[in-house]
Amino acid sequence: MSTVAERQDAYLSEYQRFVVTHASAPAWLRDLRQRAAGRFASLGFPTTRQEDWRFTPIAPIADTVFRVAEAAPTNAAELVKRVALSGAARLVILNGHFSQELSSIQGLPPGTRALGLAAAIAAGAPECAYLGQASFELHPFVALNTAFLSDGVLLVVPANAIIERPIHVIVISGGAGKVMAHPRSLVVMGRNSRASLVQTFLGGAGESHFTNAVTEVSVGDQAVLDLCTDQRETDSACHVASFHVRTGRDSTFRSRTVTLGGRLVRNDVTAVLGGEGGHATIDGVYLVDGDRLVDNHTTIDHALPHCTSHELYKGILDGKARAVFNGRIIVRQDAQKTDAKQTNRALLLSDEAQINSNPQLEIFADDVKCTHGAAIGQLDEEAMFYLRARGLTFRDARDLLIHAYAGEVLSGIPVEALRVQLERELFVQLERDLAAHEA
Repeated sequence: MSTVAERQDAYLSEYQRFVVTHASAPAWLRDLRQRAAGRFASLGFPTTRQEDWRFTPIAPIADTVFRVAEAAPTNAAELVKRVALSGAARLVILNGHFSQELSSIQGLPPGTRALGLAAAIAAGAPECAYLGQASFELHPFVALNTAFLSDGVLLVVPANAIIERPIHVIVISGGAGKVMAHPRSLVVMGRNSRASLVQTFLGGAGESHFTNAVTEVSVGDQAVLDLCTDQRETDSACHVASFHVRTGRDSTFRSRTVTLGGRLVRNDVTAVLGGEGGHATIDGVYLVDGDRLVDNHTTIDHALPHCTSHELYKGILDGKARAVFNGRIIVRQDAQKTDAKQTNRALLLSDEAQINSNPQLEIFADDVKCTHGAAIGQLDEEAMFYLRARGLTFRDARDLLIHAYAGEVLSGIPVEALRVQLERELFVQLERDLAAHEA
């Protein structure tokens, strides 16, 4: 048996154990799981011979036998308290399972539903029909998540509802042993609704773990959704996140992804502008140091006319860190009057850090306005000299320039309490990196 086959068989064996303990699921879910498991068996783990994974070896995942976590992380309550946002509704997922005890969802507008996905499936919630819009045909990690699909959260915002306070989904994975979790989040925005959603990923105390998350979002006609995702897992964690968004007519979707933790991180964001007049903003910022790797793959699919998109990704790399950015914009033949802009920038704080950037435009219409660009560099020496000549220390000058650099993305986070948290953690990590340089 080849090593590749052995890798797959270990996960498929865990799947067989999982389905025995989840045999009471509805027939449609059992069928979905089985098809996804079969597709994962066919696809296998991606390798660096595949274009989309050329710079991202996933040996830390494939070579480790992770087991489905059977208990919640012991320090979950402490972690929730540390990141909880004042005034926000809260939904907590512990190792893939919704925690009613740690969640707080009172005070949402009438008709809004925020509950565990397992409970929604058991109750036959019609919105569960949206599960599976994140296709697993070509995506092995989505297939793996779907094979283990059992719980997570469901958020339904009814038509014309405006949710003033943010909704905070806290996802905590990890614990004793080498464990994995496959949380699923499903968000359905009704026509002309508005909401702000925050997703925070954290790692519980214990050994290295593997989080394989899928988030599916449907934004109805004229609806507006702000989604902020921050990943603050431990430096030994493996994290793969797949986001799939489909927008309606004249709707707006704004996404901001902040990555600060993880040994191996892959973020896949796919936004399909499926209604005329739609808009998507897909922004991200990440800090990666040591020998860690962060890979951001984005796809914005302009399927219909008169849609706009804006994308800005910024990276800060230190040590021997590596990063990948692959941004793809597709303009379909019927998507006339498209306006799309993509920008990728990376700031290298050491000579050993490395990034591979690959912006892509695939245009099949002729009346469009599309631009893309990439820039990689180091801190501006003249700016550093200017600031230090005016009395700033090296650390203060560096932090000021990095704050301005990262602030273009962070300042767009609409939830102030979250923005303050992330800025603080960003600079704590930078301080740690600088201390390592001086050691």
